[in-house]
Amino acid sequence: MTTRTQPWQGIHVATALPFNADNSVDYSAFAEHVSWLAANGCDGVCPNGSLGEYQTLTPAERAKVVETAVAASPEGFTAMPGVAAYGADESRRWAEQARDAGAASVLALPPNTFKADDETVLAHYREVAKAGLPVVAYNNPYDTKVDLSPELLARMHAEGLIVAVKEFTGDVRRAYEIAELAPDLDLLIGSDDVLLELGLAGAVGWIAGYPNAIPQSTVKLYELATSGRSEDITAALPLYRDLHSLLRWDSKTEFVQAIKLSMDIAGRKGGGCRQPRSPLPADMAARITADTEAVLAKGYR
Repeated sequence: MTTRTQPWQGIHVATALPFNADNSVDYSAFAEHVSWLAANGCDGVCPNGSLGEYQTLTPAERAKVVETAVAASPEGFTAMPGVAAYGADESRRWAEQARDAGAASVLALPPNTFKADDETVLAHYREVAKAGLPVVAYNNPYDTKVDLSPELLARMHAEGLIVAVKEFTGDVRRAYEIAELAPDLDLLIGSDDVLLELGLAGAVGWIAGYPNAIPQSTVKLYELATSGRSEDITAALPLYRDLHSLLRWDSKTEFVQAIKLSMDIAGRKGGGCRQPRSPLPADMAARITADTEAVLAKGYR
């Protein structure tokens, strides 16, 4: 496992969720997957994120996914459940459920039913923080239409509402502005295809997609990218180039289907998705298959 001093640091895999043939959640396969990720060097999991298709789960399913992840986690391996919801009260309730299940932190999107202003965002995170777990903010303005700017993140951190941010904008310049305005706010890599750039910029964690399929090589890449040693960056570059055609699928609209397909090809249980995510077009599936097979052919696992 990677070096970390806080439970939200290191590599937390945004876990894909396997389903049975009747489209029910395969909790046994999910528990096995969590254990497998721990055995392959990851530090924790983020259940009920977008990759886990939380929007399609019933409340009972969503709660059981968190409980399953915590129960399957060995000592020192931590769960950071996603607590996204349309209302602040509901997000707080999911944070309370995560706390009661034994999670170590939570990942929280801003309110996203409309383009919320800064005061609305602050009020939302104040509510989530009442659950008492460390809160990692998730900045994904593409999907939420709400941008957690460096200035707003600094306000949230100064008020004690958040401990870290999952940065998904892809704009690596933001890392330096966040560090200037909120030097004690932890930066977590939010999309797989900027891992090296944000590692260089001082990230202390990664909420990751592709370790679902190839954990050993992605863990190695993260460790090289975040060590701060120039010789490790030199070693990371060829690995990053080899993996990047695959890693960039994490930032595509079809990222859930893509990662699940890569898992299938790598011998894991990825499988299908619940609606509204539909099967991939044949040409896209062929491209992902080729990218995955090329990575596996080079020995990456």
